[in-house]
Amino acid sequence: MSDQRPPRTRSAIHAIAVVVVLEALRGRMVWLMLALVLAGFALAQFTAAVTITESVPIAMGTFALWLRTASVCVVALFVSTSMMRDWSDKGMELVLALALPRAVYLYGRLAGYGLVALACALMCSAALLLFVPWQQAAIWGATLALELLLVAALAVLCLLTMTHVTIGISAVAAFYVLARSMDAIRLVGANPIAGSHSDAHALMVFVLDTVAYLLPNLARFARSEWIIFANASLSDLGFAAGQCAIYLTLLVAAAMFDLQRKVL
Repeated sequence: MSDQRPPRTRSAIHAIAVVVVLEALRGRMVWLMLALVLAGFALAQFTAAVTITESVPIAMGTFALWLRTASVCVVALFVSTSMMRDWSDKGMELVLALALPRAVYLYGRLAGYGLVALACALMCSAALLLFVPWQQAAIWGATLALELLLVAALAVLCLLTMTHVTIGISAVAAFYVLARSMDAIRLVGANPIAGSHSDAHALMVFVLDTVAYLLPNLARFARSEWIIFANASLSDLGFAAGQCAIYLTLLVAAAMFDLQRKVL
């Protein structure tokens, strides 16, 4: 039995991942992403038409911003609804009833969601080839894929913990917005308009710095300025990969702990 367990585990993970990918295909997710890409292109053209100066850079930045935001929303909603549908159909209970570790279910789901996130990032980076060289589009797309992978893992954790799609999506949205805007919040907090430097202000700055250290720095993932100025480098990709490795490990560990303690 010990010789057959590893291949059986790998095949189970592969089967669960395939089910997730088929669910995305049958849900017309490819057509949805294509529609969003076309909508973003139309928005960029409109922005260029109404802008008096620097119309092309502004249109490129708008297009990149739209693609990143749309792909994050699509992946978060897909993961959340997919997890809830699996619970409603008793798919999770069926898999966990088999003679397999519970980690198989989690890894299979994450693998499938990771493939979906990678496909979304590839479509977005391919659309950016209309504006920037392929090297810049590749780095932007790679960091977007890492960002979407973190969003997918976070959505899995929130759904496993909260078991309510509305609360789970709200938690994912709050976490993402905070992680994206933390640099701007710290900048505003460190330089108040009134110039006050009281003890309360020092405490606020300390709290903001602590929160910033606990969150991933998503502001350095898939930056719009890379598309505008074509200044992305491999060091940016390395930073994003390191952040993704750290926080993905933490998210998966937390999801595994929550899944192991569940009584089904």
